[in-house]
Amino acid sequence: MIKRTAEVVSPKHPDKLCDRISDAILDLFLEKDPFVRCAVETCGGHGKIFITGEVTYSGPTITHDDIKQVCYLIAGIESDNVIINIVAQSPEIAQGVDTGGAGDQGIMIGYACDENEDYMPQEYYLARKLNQLVYNKFPFDGKTQVTLTGKSVDVVCSFQNAPKAELVALCEEFFKKSKYKIKSLHCNPAGDWKQGGFDADAGVTGRKLAVDNYGPRVPLGGGAFSGKDATKVDRSAAYMARYIAVDILKKKKAKEVFVELSYAIGFNEPIQATATIDGKQVDISTDYNLSPNGIIKFLDLRKPGFAMTAAWGHMGRGYKWS
Repeated sequence: MIKRTAEVVSPKHPDKLCDRISDAILDLFLEKDPFVRCAVETCGGHGKIFITGEVTYSGPTITHDDIKQVCYLIAGIESDNVIINIVAQSPEIAQGVDTGGAGDQGIMIGYACDENEDYMPQEYYLARKLNQLVYNKFPFDGKTQVTLTGKSVDVVCSFQNAPKAELVALCEEFFKKSKYKIKSLHCNPAGDWKQGGFDADAGVTGRKLAVDNYGPRVPLGGGAFSGKDATKVDRSAAYMARYIAVDILKKKKAKEVFVELSYAIGFNEPIQATATIDGKQVDISTDYNLSPNGIIKFLDLRKPGFAMTAAWGHMGRGYKWS
């Protein structure tokens, strides 16, 4: 019988703190300028944060202190310990984006299946739901991992400030309601722990790509999402690929849909636009507007709200594309 495994991390995991900071900085600029070009990376850990990247912005002044406030609100890092190094977007990249072209080359994967109401791989769905359940009681750094084999599960659950006995009870309650039999359960397997987040480890934007997407069952295509405005197709086209996958799944009453979109920097139409529906590949380029500006308009991606996407994965959460 096939085994499938997926993990999910909580919003207080150090990599997720960095994703959330990058997207909150993007939101900060989008609130004043919906046409901002933004690609912000965050590295944090052990009391310090480093922000770098490119921002081309024409709204009211946003200061380093404004950006440092974002870091404090999300990660509790004082302004003196935040280093900022942001410059304008390269003019050689901008010349292709100015004409409506993609901000970079890349391959974006969209996916949907009929395994649950979120149209997500079931092992990922279970890992995320369990993580959210535990996080509601213990809102700290933590990870869940589920290995699914038929109707049995092997579970790993590690959470900061959460006693093992309470984690065991939460996991057992969750899977009893989900009608899965627990084959093995590993809660805080290295022992209970109190040091987490940036106090225990360093984080970097975009280091949890499988968690941001669909888990390891589905191939990864483009780069990270967080900190990037929607002219970057590795974000916007990935969202569109997910929208198309769900749309086709519903219309065709399919079991599983993979969508692949690929772009060249500076060009406004994809090189590849295909859907593999229950194993059969078809072209989809004429069915949807897949230009970067078309995607941005259709999914309404020029307004703030991206910090919300960084916490629990970008797909299967009730957004227009998911």
